[in-house]
Amino acid sequence: MQQTFKIPESVLVVIHTPALEVLLIRRVDDAPDGEAFWQSVTGSKDTLQEDFRATAVREVQEETGIEADAPGCILRDWWLENVYSIYPQWLHRYAPGVRENTERIFSLEVPEGTAVQLNPREHRAWQWLPWRQAALACYSPSNAEACLLLPRFAGRC
Repeated sequence: MQQTFKIPESVLVVIHTPALEVLLIRRVDDAPDGEAFWQSVTGSKDTLQEDFRATAVREVQEETGIEADAPGCILRDWWLENVYSIYPQWLHRYAPGVRENTERIFSLEVPEGTAVQLNPREHRAWQWLPWRQAALACYSPSNAEACLLLPRFAGRC
């Protein structure tokens, strides 16, 4: 059986309400230092041909049960990308020699009270936090930065 490697191109989707309450989800596997790993939706492309928007829509649905194209939802491509080193404990998921990932940032505005249904294989808890508090709770520095940029990209500045 041939091993399938993850594609080192992914999305980060900051899900939020009109009031800029941010949805954070806690990974099943905590951070290497044992700290709770709270994050926004993230995920890799399934194929090289899959565009970032399609990846964002798919990952949001898979991880939270939210339909990004549903009425009242607004998916915004920020046209920003982060390049970061892949955490050592996850390098085995990528082809030999792959050390960095390119992450495209999106936000998804959802109506207040949107239901969340986590994928239990990936996440164990969720919470809505004001955007500044969400930034403080994020384990990943790029995710924290995206939360802090949210008012500007959500048109709330």
